[in-house]
Amino acid sequence: MDFKSSPEPEKLNVAIIGAGIAGLTLAIALENHPLINTTIYEKATELKEIGASIALGPNGLRTLERLGLNDVISDENGYRGTGTAGMVYRHWKTNEVLGTDVHADVKEWLHQTTRFHRGHLHGKLAEHVSRESIKLGKKVVGIEIVEEGVTVTFADGSITEADIAVGADGLRSGVRQALVPGFKLKWSGSVAFRSVFDASLVESIPDLPEDSAHWWGPETNFFSSRLGRNMYTVVGGVTVDPDDPDARFKDVAWDDDGDVELLREDYKNWNPVVKALTEVTPYIRYHPNFSCSGPLDTWVFGDRVTLIGDAAHAHGGAYATGGSLAIDDAYALYLSLISVFPVSAPERPSLKEIRNALELYESTRRPHAEKLLKIVHAGNNAKVEKIQNGKGETDEQLRERAAKGSNTAWLHEHDVVKAFAEAQGVYKGENGEVSDISARL
Repeated sequence: MDFKSSPEPEKLNVAIIGAGIAGLTLAIALENHPLINTTIYEKATELKEIGASIALGPNGLRTLERLGLNDVISDENGYRGTGTAGMVYRHWKTNEVLGTDVHADVKEWLHQTTRFHRGHLHGKLAEHVSRESIKLGKKVVGIEIVEEGVTVTFADGSITEADIAVGADGLRSGVRQALVPGFKLKWSGSVAFRSVFDASLVESIPDLPEDSAHWWGPETNFFSSRLGRNMYTVVGGVTVDPDDPDARFKDVAWDDDGDVELLREDYKNWNPVVKALTEVTPYIRYHPNFSCSGPLDTWVFGDRVTLIGDAAHAHGGAYATGGSLAIDDAYALYLSLISVFPVSAPERPSLKEIRNALELYESTRRPHAEKLLKIVHAGNNAKVEKIQNGKGETDEQLRERAAKGSNTAWLHEHDVVKAFAEAQGVYKGENGEVSDISARL
């Protein structure tokens, strides 16, 4: 008797728009599925090590470890300090420690908050993605969604067709703008002065903290930390009234060259460690702080398109959690897609199943992201109100605030796998029926 094996189902084509941390993480996860083709479309004309510093909390680190990316999060690539604290808060003038954020439930060394040069983190992720699957010079200018799939048009005149498109193209997402033309970003009034340089420049500074340090002042803050690969970072900045037409730095753009003398002038009266750090800093770049003006009505468009990372929920980088949020978004979307299209699936997912997967992803991640956005907007508004009313913070108030810390264990130690399982339990399809997704993982 002649037995014939069943034919494999047709492959699912996923177009990932953006080769940043979110897009690369999603591509790495989906490459584990033999019946999913992924292609990344990046507007930059080359992949190179750019950017300043970036931190990953326990949540993002755990997710990358799940994907087998220990080389990405290793001590050779990132810096963990003594591993005793997520952040240490110090007094701007006296340098005394005022407060410390300690991890609530982190037992593994690799899960301790880690700081990287963004380019080094990005470069190691890129090593795990086939370069043939990355198409450069592809800036999105249009998206058309039909029942059969989605068509993405690029500025160079080329188009691509896919079953699913994922906007992973960051703060100024072309995908988001094509689908939500009225969307606007909101400037908080803050501009960071950032620099990354060789750590040899700081070795002679007396009393330099071993762990990352955040000095709090009455009007602004200062951050410094070692990074992986013997690098160092400093971050200063200013906050002004964003509604003032003559506001300082109102017209600077992201990553503009800055004047390092401004950094030195603004911090000349701070404690000797901060002052010494500004004096060895070789340059600064300006990074104005933008976030979503409000939450999007939906992250799912036409049953075929969704957003991850800053494209979905730009929050201005508050609490140094943007990288981990993007990584967990990517992993939640991966879990959602394989829930309707496991490796053993006899056929491709239907349009309804694709939509169910995208909505499951949104229900997993959106409450978490919107909780953060609400806190960020409240904090930004409070800062601007103080500026507008001319009310400064007293030293006693500063000390009390720093002693409380940021109380962000819910954010940095968020369990995306648990959140996904909880979303599965409550998720309902468009007709109200509970989707039996967990049984198909």
